[in-house]
Amino acid sequence: MSVRAGIVVTGTEVLTGRVADQNGPWLADRLLELGVELAHITICADREADIDAQLRFLASNGVDLIVTSGGLGPTADDMTVATVAAFCGRELELDTDLESTITDIVARWARKRGSDPDLESVRIATRKQAMVPVGATWITPTGTAPGVVVTAESGTPTVLVLPGPPRELQAMWPAAVETAGVQKAIAGRTEYRQETIRMFGLPESELADSLRIGEDTIAGFDALEITTCLRKGEVEMVTRFEPDGASTYDAILALLDERHGSQIFSTDGATVDEQVAALLAGRRIATAESCTAGMIAARLTDLAGSSAYVAGGVVAYENEAKIGLLDVDPALIDTHGAVSEPVAEAMARGALARLGTDIAISTSGIAGPGGGTADKPVGTVCFGIALADGSARATTLRLPGDRSDVRERSTTVAMHLLRRALRERTD
Repeated sequence: MSVRAGIVVTGTEVLTGRVADQNGPWLADRLLELGVELAHITICADREADIDAQLRFLASNGVDLIVTSGGLGPTADDMTVATVAAFCGRELELDTDLESTITDIVARWARKRGSDPDLESVRIATRKQAMVPVGATWITPTGTAPGVVVTAESGTPTVLVLPGPPRELQAMWPAAVETAGVQKAIAGRTEYRQETIRMFGLPESELADSLRIGEDTIAGFDALEITTCLRKGEVEMVTRFEPDGASTYDAILALLDERHGSQIFSTDGATVDEQVAALLAGRRIATAESCTAGMIAARLTDLAGSSAYVAGGVVAYENEAKIGLLDVDPALIDTHGAVSEPVAEAMARGALARLGTDIAISTSGIAGPGGGTADKPVGTVCFGIALADGSARATTLRLPGDRSDVRERSTTVAMHLLRRALRERTD
């Protein structure tokens, strides 16, 4: 890739960790989609000297485009635009059209809240946001803060200044990319494809072994950029390559399918959540959760349109709740314990019957840090699935990690068990 970019995330609250950085990773993905190589992501406080230092660092590394986020508000600590102007050797000037646009936005919001704003007061209060570097292009605000593009000049990179709130930044991105300044900065980018494979139950070390075989046996392997990431039991492999590398990628995919076909669940980038949602079309599901305490239900309803297939769920932590809400036979708990396959199966059957669904899934486990025994150590989780045809099944896994890890991994396992059961019914 011949075009390189850097990202500067500003905000003392982000630097100190009080607010997680959502903009850096999101912008990184968008730049890679455009065929722009990302050189650095930096985070700095809302201080002029620190912002300037990041800009100079990226410029010294030869980037063609710098994207900043944050520091575009009307208060004294919002200084990104002024710092960028000084870095690019530009004066700030008031753009009266932008000033009117911002005033209209703020006034419209005030009227929606039932107040009648004084337009001149609004104009004065927000005037700072209408100050832009001479010759810069401004981008219509999606909140009150405009974006700004300062085109490269005298050896400095083009700088794209975007607001800090992720919702505003993401909404502004399409218009920002289409500006003449950004298009000029990325004109030499390389066209490429990006493909994502997702695997479940495959150790990352085994995938690494397969990729080493591919490196030794597949021509053109070095031309592909492959990154792998392990997330709570799933392995994601992202491959980027120029169009003429398609045959090489196909060879790698064939190798992985031969060695790990049963563990590959997605070759088109679709997540297990999306696959389960598609498989639930025309069906209804219920959940019965103990150790995951509603996390499966939350994950099922994260996707828009989930009301079409999610009937509801029961969080039954206490044994009394399992008995009273899910009709679990107390004798099962006395004989096998709450964390057992018979109880997990009974919980799923109970949710299915209570909510009248086509399928139900349950969890009962020991997330820790206490509660484990020699027979059932921390991380032991039982899963149950019940179907409307009367069939049911249960399985037990021992999951690694702390309490949070066990709960999150359990949720992922549950989604994959659902996918498998639904695919069997579909096939």
